[in-house]
Amino acid sequence: MTSLVELLGGRRQVLFDGGMGTLLQERGLEGGGCGELWNVERSHVIQAIHSEYAEAGADILTTNTFGGTRPRLGMHNVGERVAELSKVGATIASAVAERHGCLVAGGIGPTGELLVPLGTLEPDDAAGIFAEQLSGLAAGGIDLVLIETMSDLAEAQAAVDAARSVVPELPVAVTLSFDTNLRTMMGVTPAAAVTALAAAGVDAVGANCGRGLEELEAIAQQLVGARPDGLLLVGQSNAGLPQLVGDRFEYDVPPAALAEHALRLHELGVDLIGACCGSTPTHIAAMRAVLPNA
Repeated sequence: MTSLVELLGGRRQVLFDGGMGTLLQERGLEGGGCGELWNVERSHVIQAIHSEYAEAGADILTTNTFGGTRPRLGMHNVGERVAELSKVGATIASAVAERHGCLVAGGIGPTGELLVPLGTLEPDDAAGIFAEQLSGLAAGGIDLVLIETMSDLAEAQAAVDAARSVVPELPVAVTLSFDTNLRTMMGVTPAAAVTALAAAGVDAVGANCGRGLEELEAIAQQLVGARPDGLLLVGQSNAGLPQLVGDRFEYDVPPAALAEHALRLHELGVDLIGACCGSTPTHIAAMRAVLPNA
């Protein structure tokens, strides 16, 4: 198995890309639409977004597969297309990455279902759901697995188990969304996430999405405080919070402010820094301009 540090060539400061879903909405995806279908129906748009992030200086591109599990796709009546949509999404990102010297993270989001005892989904069944998507991502040529925006450690563990089964040779990173008083919706603290996921053997743990720059910096401090030796940390904030402007929502943090935030995360000790909802290639370019490129 290749560690993430090895994959990165020993680099400890790496720039992820930014938001995908909000960019797709800007480019015509209807609210509540299935962004993963654009991997096959409007692949040129997905390719363009990846290219824009690569040209902005991102070291890692994330596949357009956040909602690519069977339960999430089933909401759009395309649940049987898990492998196809994930494979094509990874293939598009890999082609762009090869041209620009980037790596590709296979993005996996929550299933949208609750695990027992709060829900009915068993951990083994959750692992099977993630394994199905991972098979498609692996066929498309990903370099690492990014399990993102989790709130339940049991679901995150199921996704890690699936990764160990399907792509045991690939590094795994996990991010959670600590958007409820510096805890996840399920009550998980940053320190508890670091402790549990480090014990599970993942390469990197962090926070994404959330409720703004200051909160993410506070969360990062807790992640750093709990980090064991060898674990990389990830920080990917939204570009602020959405504000209603006319008939559409716009995020309120400009590129320069997100760049200053990225530098603060770096100074705190966060290794892999990117952005989430509302961010654009312009935000990533601003972050690239201030972060050490090594």
